[in-house]
Amino acid sequence: MSFETISLLLSWVELGVLLAILLRLGRTFELIAGTQRELRRAIHHLGEQRAGRPAVTSGLGGLDTGLPSRSAPDPDDVAIGMDSGDFGPSFAVK
Repeated sequence: MSFETISLLLSWVELGVLLAILLRLGRTFELIAGTQRELRRAIHHLGEQRAGRPAVTSGLGGLDTGLPSRSAPDPDDVAIGMDSGDFGPSFAVK
């Protein structure tokens, strides 16, 4: 085989590999797009379910999520006591 024949054969192989990569990328992007569509559909469906339930209003006039608030306790309500344990001072909320 001559050098030109081998070079032409390798060029065709390179083109085939590039085509395979592009096809694989196309399938990957189709999968990503399908997943996004399904996520949008699921979020929309959850929104419809949530809209069907009666709304709970908070004391501030807005809609409440129903989740408890995790704010820090008032410093006046925290008592710090010394304990003889190995884990340092104990904290208690009045």
